[in-house]
Amino acid sequence: MGDQKSPGSHRAAKDTDRRLGRRALLIGGAAAAVSAAGLARDELGRVWWRIPGVEKDRREGEVDFRGAQWVAASSANRRRADRPDDYEIDRVIIHVAQGSYATALNVFRDPGHGAASHYVVRKDGHIAQMIRELDVAFHAGNRAYNERSVGIEHEGFVDQESSFTDAMYRASARLTAGICARYEIPVDREHIIGHVEVPGTDHTDPGPHWDWDRYIRLVREARTASA
Repeated sequence: MGDQKSPGSHRAAKDTDRRLGRRALLIGGAAAAVSAAGLARDELGRVWWRIPGVEKDRREGEVDFRGAQWVAASSANRRRADRPDDYEIDRVIIHVAQGSYATALNVFRDPGHGAASHYVVRKDGHIAQMIRELDVAFHAGNRAYNERSVGIEHEGFVDQESSFTDAMYRASARLTAGICARYEIPVDREHIIGHVEVPGTDHTDPGPHWDWDRYIRLVREARTASA
């Protein structure tokens, strides 16, 4: 989020999954047809779970970050995937909601919204997970960046420094450290970025009051502590 529109105005243009329909039909016909059609190996990997009888093992309410509360986003605001097997995860993208924690949860559960982040962090450090990390969340407004990243939303406003509490920084840093450890992502500003840095975006978050030096230091400390 982070533009100056209404709270929750988080868009993910050009990130629908409609163009996969033809691939799904081709693969659904028969596994042997895959070889005959000469589909590239990486393309097959991205849709293998669509073959009848093949399904990723998932448990209702399961979270990727210990202590997070599961609050499911609308399935319209994500794309089912099998990351990192089909898409490498090499980025964490920091967002600010331009609204409250409750507002962020509400809009991400709205199928008409068209966007959601994997996580939402409250001012007191409480974390909700809304989309599994293995799935693609529509959070960056850039299809390629959505496929390669985990999105973390933060309660608050880009123009209010008071939005970013110590508890929020520390909880978010522990979350990011865990993501970096899972996917071997370097803890630096090339791989932990703001929404504003995503190519093609018109968003400004996390804004001028987000303390990047402090945040990266906290992520590194948390990463070291958990090693």
